[in-house]
Amino acid sequence: MHRVGSAANNGNSNRPRKEKRLTYVLSDANDTKHCAGLNCLAVLQSSASDGCNYLFTGSRDGTLKRWALGEDAATCSATFESHVDWVNDTVIAGGSTLVSCSSDTTLKTWNCLSDGTCTRTLRQHSDYVTCLAAAEKNTNWVASGGLGGEVFIWDIEAAVTPLSKSSDVMEDDCSIGINGSANPLTISSLRTVSSNNSINASTKQCHIYVPITAKGHKESVYALAMNDSGTLLVSGGTEKVLRVWDPRTGSKTMKLRGHIDNTRALLLDSTGRYCLSGSSDSMIRLWDLGQQRCVHSYAVHTDSVWALASTPTFGHVYSGGRDLSLYLTDLTTRESILLCKKEHPILQLALDDDSIWVATTDSSVHRWPAEGQNPQKVFQRGGSFLAGNLSFSRARVSLEGTAPAPVYKEPIFTIPGTPAIVQHEILNNRRDVLTKLWDIIKGIVIEDYGQVAFDEKKEQLFEMVSIPSWFTVDARLGSLSVHLDTPQCFSAEMYSADLNITGKSEDDKVNLGRETLKGLLAHWMTKRRQRLGLQTPANGNVLSRKDTTPRSLAHSRIEVDGNALNDSTVYPPFELSTVSPPSIITEGSQGGPWRKKITELDGIEDEKDFPWWVLDCVLNNQLPSRENTKCSFYLHPCEGSAVQILTQGKLSAPRILRIQKVINYVKEKMVLDKPIDNLNTIGTFAPGIGGQLQHSAVGDGSFQSGLKPRQKLRPSVEILCNNQVLSPDMSLATVRAYIWKKPEDLVLNYRVIQGR
Repeated sequence: MHRVGSAANNGNSNRPRKEKRLTYVLSDANDTKHCAGLNCLAVLQSSASDGCNYLFTGSRDGTLKRWALGEDAATCSATFESHVDWVNDTVIAGGSTLVSCSSDTTLKTWNCLSDGTCTRTLRQHSDYVTCLAAAEKNTNWVASGGLGGEVFIWDIEAAVTPLSKSSDVMEDDCSIGINGSANPLTISSLRTVSSNNSINASTKQCHIYVPITAKGHKESVYALAMNDSGTLLVSGGTEKVLRVWDPRTGSKTMKLRGHIDNTRALLLDSTGRYCLSGSSDSMIRLWDLGQQRCVHSYAVHTDSVWALASTPTFGHVYSGGRDLSLYLTDLTTRESILLCKKEHPILQLALDDDSIWVATTDSSVHRWPAEGQNPQKVFQRGGSFLAGNLSFSRARVSLEGTAPAPVYKEPIFTIPGTPAIVQHEILNNRRDVLTKLWDIIKGIVIEDYGQVAFDEKKEQLFEMVSIPSWFTVDARLGSLSVHLDTPQCFSAEMYSADLNITGKSEDDKVNLGRETLKGLLAHWMTKRRQRLGLQTPANGNVLSRKDTTPRSLAHSRIEVDGNALNDSTVYPPFELSTVSPPSIITEGSQGGPWRKKITELDGIEDEKDFPWWVLDCVLNNQLPSRENTKCSFYLHPCEGSAVQILTQGKLSAPRILRIQKVINYVKEKMVLDKPIDNLNTIGTFAPGIGGQLQHSAVGDGSFQSGLKPRQKLRPSVEILCNNQVLSPDMSLATVRAYIWKKPEDLVLNYRVIQGR
């Protein structure tokens, strides 16, 4: 399964340390839509302040959104972006605090009516956090559960209240809570997040808060429910049992057995007397906690039950799950009715007066009629059936083709999302990614092909070029996430002419990884210089090490490797989209992973927030030691050729060197036993002529570049490999990968041809 974070050395490990990575998530033009499935919903009823109802949605794209609700429409009024993985659940505590949990192992708190600012990050779980539960009346209590089998009960007000300490003491406490010898499952470290979600070393506060632990689960926890007063908590998961706790102490009061598969959804009535559970065994069960037993079982669904919602009186339950169906069931009469059929599995439900919001694995959310105040109106439409006691009874009905017809065909309205990316391919130029056609160094879609056959389009876009794999891509968050790891991300180079960079020599080599990092952090660099009172340099956004403050130098982890390649050429950063800017996901030396749009970086982030190698590249123009970027080859005359060249032995040149330059090298070094007709009509080696010496052999036989890579002179020399004539535009790396296809050093042959 996917894990967030970076690996570090174990105490006695001899393996090299894996450096922290930097990821940027590409955003499509419309940032007001989710681009992956919706895992959770929460409804905030209108308050006296604005009189508007709000819907909060949490998505697999790692964000939450707030929707201002109208009669038949919804408007996105804020995006809450800080989680670095799926948002799995969200609840509203105290009427104004939004609490979310994620597969990034954290809980985060937000002001419901803010512009999307994360107020605290709670790091306590050791694995994905899958579920939350809140007490309606005891507004401070929130419980969390996850795949690690842990259940924690949080006093949110106490957890997010910082202590008054000096900055030195706070930083020491933070290091103990996160990286020190203290048990990370006992001490929670909270990072103070500024108005734009960044973390400033000079304003960090570390508040040590210990949540209550409910110990007992040995396997994953998938569902939680808490009564209104916060005196009772029920949990369920893969152990097929329900556990009941006193959340004030974390003590277990009972264990209930009945389901034969995972428990995936739980509900408690306001008093805490009755509990509803939905399971992967397709059953819904009603439990009397006073009698400590199951009093009713409802066979309504034909597959796993993943979502439950009840009417205010707890007399009726709405249920959905893997069978794509939304049912309403009368808990007293056992009468059930199919409200609607969906195209995707149902993950969560939220009742809103006489309608119900339905979240599915699709990126859109739908509002359906529900008659929550008077559900009997739905049954009056007819088409109901009695829920059985055994799960196979509903499955048998489905197989016999007598499944009920849905009451509603269309939702009241839909909040549309952007379809998640389900297939992608990095093209051979190592710059474009096919979904739509994305240019990853500009962060934009350069062409939308509509509905076409993916494999056919991939074949059409194939280019015979060989460029090192300097980045990786996944679509886990529904959009493209581009991952940069050192030193691999610095392995690809191109000539400035191929990138259309003006004002530079055509033969200047551009490192794609370095220039992409500069583009990603261009806004941060500008803000940083403004904070330091420095002027922006004329040659771009690169800051030298002397620009850093004494404090940052004193605490810096950046050390320049004496073996690093110091390429002093600075190119303008690649311009990334500011209309739909990408978001950065990374982490530094403290505090764990974080996420923020590149245009929201404010210049106060430092080595505690960024990987050291990123800052070393952007601030100091330093690249790490890399694999050999040269290509060794032999250059021999074709069999029967009377032409020889002066150079002997093995040659070495950059992998991106064009065959045209090899042609010119051969022409310069030729020794002719007899004149060749028409040679001078194509090009001579006299001073000032285009065919004159542009590559000279140095002591080790290396090439030094100089000629234009795409010079369109009519060649008088042909270069061959494996008896195949090579195009002058091919690079040595391309020839080796597609023509030579052997592990040994490349062998090229040359021959002189008559002018035509």
